[in-house]
Amino acid sequence: MTWTIPNTLTTLRLLAAAAVPVMFLYFNRPWADWLALTLFIGAAVTDWFDGYLARLWKQESAFGTMLDPIADKAMVVIAIMVITGYSGMNPWLILPATVILFREVFVSGLREYLGDRANLLKVTRLAKWKTTAQMVAIAVLFLGTGLHFLETGRPPRAGEGDLPPGVSWAALATMLGLALIWIAATLTFLTGLDYFRKALPLLKDAPR
Repeated sequence: MTWTIPNTLTTLRLLAAAAVPVMFLYFNRPWADWLALTLFIGAAVTDWFDGYLARLWKQESAFGTMLDPIADKAMVVIAIMVITGYSGMNPWLILPATVILFREVFVSGLREYLGDRANLLKVTRLAKWKTTAQMVAIAVLFLGTGLHFLETGRPPRAGEGDLPPGVSWAALATMLGLALIWIAATLTFLTGLDYFRKALPLLKDAPR
């Protein structure tokens, strides 16, 4: 495996995803929130650059093709777990988060089961929009938790931020983040349904 710039960026994105929860172990809040947000945004930016540079410089590789979706899913899954825990277990967040996590696990299992036939389930334009929506929503939610701790000196409680108490910046960011995560969950559900529909004819003859 050659360590090209695109492959290096993808690897760094995977490491950044794993580092997000570590910020809450070694830093006090809201610094942990800001650092997690910075890591997540940096990783999201590399998600666009690594693929673009690989195509531009003709450095597409099997390693990059394998690692890129893993890094994307790791970013989303880990960040959603952290956000859910540190946002006071907001029920309006838990439901869309569950939809997103279920779809990512389901589609990954589906691709693994299909084996060599999984390449027939190509990434659609809607799936790319789904990933973008997830990343924007998570970034805004991180912003909301950081602002809330900065304004109040404590983490959000369950359901807090659903309605604007006085309309603070934290409440606005949280409401926007929740709206975006519901949009992302809807796109996630639709793309998962689309993949399952396309896979149905292949499931009959897929090797065990």
